[in-house]
Parts: sequence; structure tokens; C-alpha cells
Amino acid sequence: MPDLAPDQSGFVEADGQRIYWERFGTGSRETVCLLNGLAMHTKAWYGFVPRLTDQFDVLLWDYLGQGESSSEDVPYEIPRLCDYLTMVLDTLGIERTHLMGISYGGFVGLDFARRYQHRLHTLTVSGILLTHEELFEMYEDISLRFYRGSLEIFEMYTHYMYEKIFGEAFVLKFKDNLDGMRQRFFDRFKDRRHCLVQLTHAQDRLFAALDGRMPEYRAIATPTLIMAGAEDRAIPPWVQRKLCGILPNHRFELVCESGHCVYIEQPDVFFGNLKRFAAARALDFVPVSAV
Repeated sequence: MPDLAPDQSGFVEADGQRIYWERFGTGSRETVCLLNGLAMHTKAWYGFVPRLTDQFDVLLWDYLGQGESSSEDVPYEIPRLCDYLTMVLDTLGIERTHLMGISYGGFVGLDFARRYQHRLHTLTVSGILLTHEELFEMYEDISLRFYRGSLEIFEMYTHYMYEKIFGEAFVLKFKDNLDGMRQRFFDRFKDRRHCLVQLTHAQDRLFAALDGRMPEYRAIATPTLIMAGAEDRAIPPWVQRKLCGILPNHRFELVCESGHCVYIEQPDVFFGNLKRFAAARALDFVPVSAV
């Protein structure tokens, strides 16, 4: 991990909770805000921040149950997480941002756009869906069983998860690194498994309200880039492509030789496209392709 330090960091407080944020930059440039996946935290982005800071300020923050934010065993709500992000933006004087969400962060990003699209320049999502899918619900249900089980069962989940989220090329190249990744995930959440449960329940409630909110999602006019890994087995690209029938102002890019974590597996493509899209603020940007 690079030896990075944010230019600013702090907390916003609401509902008796503390939400941690970090900014790389001084506020003189447009901001790219990176939204965590389910089990991430701000420092998980440190290896990628330098790919953006030559052109943009970068904003990171932890949801409830992650990193430095509050982690009490209380219900979380994704719409309320979106409210917390507006509080962070207001604290920093950021009127609009380029929002990027991967996996769970895509749920937060899409719901933020549903409620606060006037605060966005662009939206980028990856490894995400906005339709009811039986296989995805089954994946959620079995994940909850792992979270609620013994420590031995939770440790087994780290093998199940990392086997599922990466593509073949990445695993062949970095197989020796997977044990370390699993161990860091285990150590981070072994005593806070309730956070994974609460974040998953928040996602369940988001989907329970999906049909009633669908007109609002369809009204998202923000230019939206969808980057799907061609080998994603958690949320297959044919499922992610269904977003194209919902979001009226979108561009879909299929990234070869990548599973669920495109930003890790194909970082040159992922962050190259994110930067070009944000700079153009339009769907007709020239994309980076995997070679």
C-alpha cells in the first residue's frame, strides 16, 4: 500500500453516528468520490488514488459498519447513507461530484443519483444490478448464513468469496496473494460481523422498495458509465446489462479478462475510462480498452 496521507480528514455526525471521510486535494479541482464495496474501507483505495490525483481531487468515506465510521449493531439504511454523503459534500463545499460505486457502492451510487442527481457531474457503476434476480438473492442468503455462523464458518466464507469474485486471469497471476487478502478481510470483520449483516439487510430493504422507486431510477438523467467484467460470476454481465433498459443516459463497457472487481483486475482500463468519462462529462468519450 502506498504511503499516502489525505490532505484533510474528519467526521460528520448525524443520528448519533460518526461518518469518517478523507479528501486528497484542496478543493481547487473537480472531485471524484469513490464508494466502497461491502467489505471495504477508505484505505482499500490507497493503491488507486494516485491514478486520479493528477487530474482530480479524490473523496473517500466509510459507510456505517466500515473503517473509522460508527459500527454499532443497529439498522442501516442506504438512503440514509446517501444523506450522510451530502453532509460530507456540504462540509467540504463540494457542490457536485463525479460518483463511482463498485458492487455495494453501486447500490449507494444509484440511490444517491435517484435522490440527489443535482449534486452529480457523472456516475460510474460496476458489478451492480437494479433488477430482481433469484440467483443474486440466493447469494445474499448464503452470505448471511456465513456472517452469522461461527468464526470457523466465517473463515470458510473468505475462501468462498474470493473464489467467486475474481476472473481466471487475475487468480492465475496473483494466486499467492489471495491468502493475505482473505486474512485481512477476516481480521477486519471477525469481531464486527454484525456490520456485514446490517449492511446486507440495508441492501435487502433497498430491493424490497425497488419496484415502487423504479420511476425515480428511470428519471436519472446523469451521464452514467456502466463497466462490467466479462467474467463476473457474482453479477454476470448479462444481468448488469439490464441497467441499460432502466437508465436513460448510459454507456455500457464490457471489460475483458475481468471478474467482479474490475477496478482491481483491470485498473488501467477501469481508471482510464473513469478519468476520460469524468473529464468529458459525456457518453461519447474515447474509452480505454484492455489489451
